[in-house]
Amino acid sequence: MPGVIDRDELRRLLDTENPQLVEVLPKEEYDEEHLLGAVHLPLKQLDARAAAAALDANRPVVVYCWDGL
Repeated sequence: MPGVIDRDELRRLLDTENPQLVEVLPKEEYDEEHLLGAVHLPLKQLDARAAAAALDANRPVVVYCWDGL
């Protein structure tokens, strides 16, 4: 279910549900710094086909970027 989570909730998810982390910023920013194990799916290129190819439908997904907007 979509929603906004905070750092504590992310830690809980990482400890209990093995989520897939998805970084949606451009490649240059992903290359500069990203969370360990994150999948890179740039927002401007993100579609159902790209998501299906990169992600496991049986695991939760956490999408993040550095901007809170």
